[in-house]
Formats: sequence, C-alpha cells, structure tokens
Amino acid sequence: MDFPLFTRLAAEFFGTAIMLMLGNGSVADVELKGTKGYHSGWITISIGYGFAVLVPALMFGSVSGGQFNPAMTLGLAINGAFPWNEAFLYILAQFLGAIAGQLVVVACFYPHYDITEDPESILGTFSTISATNSRFNGFVNEFFGTFTLVFGALAITHTSFFEHGNQGAGYIGIGLLVMVLVTSFGGPTGPALNPARDLGPRIIHALLPLKHKGSSQWDYAWVPVLAPICAAVSGVLIYNIIFGL
Repeated sequence: MDFPLFTRLAAEFFGTAIMLMLGNGSVADVELKGTKGYHSGWITISIGYGFAVLVPALMFGSVSGGQFNPAMTLGLAINGAFPWNEAFLYILAQFLGAIAGQLVVVACFYPHYDITEDPESILGTFSTISATNSRFNGFVNEFFGTFTLVFGALAITHTSFFEHGNQGAGYIGIGLLVMVLVTSFGGPTGPALNPARDLGPRIIHALLPLKHKGSSQWDYAWVPVLAPICAAVSGVLIYNIIFGL
C-alpha cells in the first residue's frame, strides 16, 4: 500500500523519536547516577539500541520504508533510489524526531542529570564521543560501522524472503545487525551510525541548562555527521553495482 507523503513523514518522525527514546534511554540508564541500571554495562546499551531500531521498524517500516537515518536517505537519493523532493522532507522529519525523542529522555531522567557530575557521562546520553579524542579514528569507526549497517540493511531487505511478505523477519534482522554493530564497533565512539541520532541531541545538549553538562564537543560533531553520510553513499553504490536495487 502506498501512503501519502504526510503519513510517511509522520512515520519517519515518530520512528526516529522512538529510536532515540529507547536507544538513548538505555544509555541514560547506564550512565546517569541513581538509576536502576547505573553501571550495568555496554551490553545493556547494545541491546537497547538494537531494539530501539527494531521496534520502530516493525511499527513503521511498511509505511515509510523505516529509514530513520539521514545518511540512509541521502545514500539512496544520491544513487537515484529515492526521490530528492521527498529526501529533504524525510531528513527534516528525522531530525525533528531525534530532537523530540531526546527531550523525552531528558524529561524522564532529569533528576539523575542533576546528580551526575561527570560531563562526558551526561554528553554520552545525548551524542557520541571519541574515546581517544581522535577525530580520525572516530571517522574510520563511524564510516565502517555505517557502511556495514547500510550494506547489511539493503542485503536483508532486498532478498526474496523479505519481498514475499516477510518484512517482520527482515526488520528483526536489521535490529540484530544494529545490536551487534554497537557491541562490536561501539567502544571507540558510541557509535552514531546516523547524523540525526547524534546532531539533533547534541543541539539539545548545547541548549539545555543542565548543572554539570560541560562541553558539547562541537569540534568533534562533524565526524558522526559526515562519516555516516560518506559510508551510506558508498554502501548503496557498491551494493547497487554488485547486486542491484
């Protein structure tokens, strides 16, 4: 079924918002003092972000395609697989959804932000950080992580199994892919794998008057935006050359 553009944009907005709520909610549960999950570890975040992608994909994937990621949208548009006149609106909906989802996380965890004194723990609940303060390593990590995500997502969603009415299994596969990517590539940067997931919440971090928030690290902010875009464009291009879209 083809849905009107407004309906698809709403799906991208709510899907991205839910992704941020569940994903960064899991980060906040681990990083902020006084939560029931405080210091429960990286596996909590990996599981949280895997399901943060899986759940909205199951909810809205059949409506909008479940992109929820400006890098994916741009990668498809640049390679001629998605219309440019819709791409910019999709990206706007995704960024607005990421901002809305992050505001929900802050509202739910606000008392814990007040008692958390480590600025990087606070920033980590909004956006990504290079563990070694290396923009080069951050770029490499984000590039290969996002390339694997985009290439893998295309491979999963363009199989005959997916195309013959088993979309749910495909979305579960993508959720598991994100889970293992966060587990495997998460140590150096976070990772973002998605410009909206990083930049939207980083803007909120810069604007909110949190007690101990520290720097928003804008000198690093371009990395989780540019690297995923480059990776997505490359991933779609190579997949299309080899397997066709």
